This record gives sequence, C-alpha cells and structure tokens, in this order.
Amino acid sequence: MPFAKDLKIAVMGAGAVGCYYGGMLARAGHAVTLIGRPLHVAAVQRAGLLLETQSFHGHVALQASTDAAALRGAGLVLCCVKSTDTEAAATAMAPHLEADAIVLSLQNGVDNAARLQAQLGHEVGAAVVYVATEMAGPGHLKHHGRGELVIGPSAASEQLVQLFATAGVPVQISANVAGALWAKLILNCAYNALSAITQLPYGRLVQGAGVEQVMRDVVSECLAVAQGAGVSVPGDVWEAVERIARTMPAQFSSTAQDLARGKKSEIDHLNGYVLRQGAALGIATPVNRLLHTLVKLLESADPLSR
Repeated sequence: MPFAKDLKIAVMGAGAVGCYYGGMLARAGHAVTLIGRPLHVAAVQRAGLLLETQSFHGHVALQASTDAAALRGAGLVLCCVKSTDTEAAATAMAPHLEADAIVLSLQNGVDNAARLQAQLGHEVGAAVVYVATEMAGPGHLKHHGRGELVIGPSAASEQLVQLFATAGVPVQISANVAGALWAKLILNCAYNALSAITQLPYGRLVQGAGVEQVMRDVVSECLAVAQGAGVSVPGDVWEAVERIARTMPAQFSSTAQDLARGKKSEIDHLNGYVLRQGAALGIATPVNRLLHTLVKLLESADPLSR
C-alpha cells in the first residue's frame, strides 16, 4: 500500500545530503520540511532551495525551519546530521516525533541508526547513501553524481522504494544492511582522509604516486576488522573503491569540505571507528590510525596555516 498523498516528510539536518534528498522529494511534489542551520534556512525560506543537479538547475519550493518542532506531523523523518551530532539531534527530535513515524538514518558511519534508536526509543532504519554533493552556498545544493540508497527489509521498505522512485532516487532493499554499511564505511575510510589532507578531488587523488597502495592497505585493515566483528561485506570492495574515482572524479570528500570550512569532521566515526573496533578485537590498523591522526591534527590547526 503506497504512502498517503499528503505524507509530510521532515529532513533533520539540512546539509548536502539532507538538501539533496529533501530537494529531490520536494521537486517531485512531496511536502518536505528541512530543519537546519539559520543561514541555510533563511535562504530557503526566502527563495526556495537552489537545486543544481546534472539534469536540473532551479529553485525548489519547500518548508524550512531551525526548530526541530517542525517535524511534528511528519510520517517520514530522514536524519541527515553529521555523526558527531547524532545524540544531539535525537534529543531535539524526541519531543516532536510522531509515534508511527518512519525514521531513516542517512548518515556516514555504521552505528548511527542504533545510536538514534537508543536515544529515541523509536525504531530507526539505516540507509546507505551513495551520492556526491556539496553546499555551494546558503540554500544552494550542487549535485556531482550518483544518488542511490540501500535500505533493509521492513514493513515499509517497498513503500519507501516507490516513494523515492517518484523523485528519481533509486533504492535497493538488502538483507545485509550491516555489510552494506561497512562497504560504504570502507569507501569513506579509503577516500575521506586522503582527500582532506591533500584537498584534492577523487579523480586527481588516485593519480598520486603511492596512493593506490595506501588505499589498498586501508581497505585490507577495514576488511580484517569487519571480519573480526562477524560482518560479511558484500561485493568486490576494491572494484567499488576504484569506481568511486571514475563516477565522482570532481568530488571532494565531506571531510575535505569540513576542513576547508574550519568545521569539525566525522573522522572519529570513519577511520577512527575502524581503529577503535580494531583495538577492541586485537587487530592492528596502523594506516587508519595514521590517517585519523593527521586529520585530527589538521582539525586543531589554525585554518590560515593549512
């Protein structure tokens, strides 16, 4: 049974990911409310979201607010905040969340859905996100490529597939979401820190001398930790790593974008997560440790000195 035509959708976290999926759903005619920071919200309230994709460039009308109370009445809530803000977002959402709302975590890392669920006391589904986006300015979303999601089987999964399909967003249902989350985590661990340290897009990054071997070492460490944790990572992981540079050559990692703007990154939930899990399992992760350490040093440095 499809969702009701008057389904209200709320996006908690109006950054690059939240604005892309919220904007695509709004452009398809769905009632979407973005909940985000004042600068972006003001721009969207004034002129709509400027959505710049590979096939569309224009303003999309939707609602926007800085207050989590705006998610009242929402039947679908997409949580798109940074992994560092997961608990704070859950605290803000909890008083306003409808009892029957479907909540999806569209976040980097592998444990955000569980962290949200523990804080909210409300079922939260995990979605694996494959999209290249950036905020090009207040209320201005630039899409560089891809856009598909992977979700787990649930009572609402087929409805979600149909809903996103109306917005041109492909959604795959997988019985191994934990493995899919780890597959995405490995991609992030291979690219994010290196792109941040060098401030290079993926296509140029992979051409650097020695970069491929470093990335292979990262992947090997991640797979060893995943195996130690009892997670089966699907597909050919290295082929997926290579495909990222081919399909998103102009993309800078979210970590690179954060550092360029003097913001705290999600590195603790990417390479940092792998090294913590590795330490708990007695599995050495020296390359992930080095990349995590370098990004943390850059985060603490004066932006003008970078």
